[in-house]
Parts: sequence; structure tokens; C-alpha cells
Amino acid sequence: QVQVVESGGGLVQPGGSLRLSCEASGSIFTIYDIQWYRQAPGKQRELIATITSGGSTNYEAYVKGRFTISRDNAKNTVYLQMSSLKPEDTAVYYCNADLRDTLWARRVYWGQGTQVTVSS
Repeated sequence: QVQVVESGGGLVQPGGSLRLSCEASGSIFTIYDIQWYRQAPGKQRELIATITSGGSTNYEAYVKGRFTISRDNAKNTVYLQMSSLKPEDTAVYYCNADLRDTLWARRVYWGQGTQVTVSS
């Protein structure tokens, strides 16, 4: 059994910062790429950032320079540090983890999401 859980969302003022966490737990053998997505009301889910098992990162243009993705392999946790937040960053933030479990099955697991609201 594998679970992916996001946390750290909340209400923040424009220009503020927030750090999200994404933790994978359970019968995990190894974790490959982890990605952060977000979905605003009435919009499609969009990719924000990716981090590989080796720590390489990639960001979409609309968050580059403001968001930082990092990874703690010992804790099976990925973080998304968000700064200079704007009202248009308001969304439910999701992570997914591409991993292989202890039965050697490989698939992508999604978390349930965490709400981020940027408003004064």
C-alpha cells in the first residue's frame, strides 16, 4: 500500500510565501520523478515543476524564479517553496510520484491536493 499526501496549503497575502510538502509512504522500493501540479477553479490541471531522482529540476515559465522544488530522499518527501505569490497562484496543488513498490510494480500515485489561496 502506497500513499502520497500533500500538506502546507493555506491562505497567504499577495507577495507572501508558502512551503508545500509531498510525502510518499508505504511499501516503496524506489521513487523516480515527482511532480507538482495545480488546478484553479474552472481550469485544467497544469504542471508546475518536476524533480528527478537525481535532483534535476524543471519549471514551467509561469513559476520560474518564484517557486523552488527540492527533495529529501531520506524522508521520501518533496517540497515546493513558493514566494512572491500572486492571486492567480490560487489553486489546489497536487503532487504525483512515479515509483516502484516492493512488489516491483511501477506506477504514478497522486495525492489528494492542498488548497492555496492568495488574497488580501
